[in-house]
Amino acid sequence: MRISIGNDHRGVEVKNILKESLNNLGYEVINEGTDSVESIDYPVIASKVSNDVISGKADLGIVICGTGIGMSIACNKIKGIRCAKVSNEEEAKYTRLHNNANVLAISANTDIELLKNIVKTFVNTEFSNEERHIRRLKQIEDLENA
Repeated sequence: MRISIGNDHRGVEVKNILKESLNNLGYEVINEGTDSVESIDYPVIASKVSNDVISGKADLGIVICGTGIGMSIACNKIKGIRCAKVSNEEEAKYTRLHNNANVLAISANTDIELLKNIVKTFVNTEFSNEERHIRRLKQIEDLENA
């Protein structure tokens, strides 16, 4: 599995730790984030990660900024992206299981061990394929086309 990961200036250290953790779990990681602590506009990074997912270059995406909120908003502007800002493992599980989220947004201000567990849960959880969830995702897709 290929995972595109991107970060702004506030998420450099977290990205590097998560990248190593994902590599150790056997995932291929595409680095779309900055490696500098100089201020950068997060929508640019959100777009790169989202486009990796939409194009099939990556199976999933992870975006990191100070709160995760800005990245989430930016990612969700791109048709076909279902990005969830997640703060715990349960949210990571259910955003994949029920919503088939394809991009995870996280806060660089979160404990790194918790973030490792959130990311591991997100990438290891499969979509349920239950009819009710498929129906709801279709309704979300219809909103994109309205």
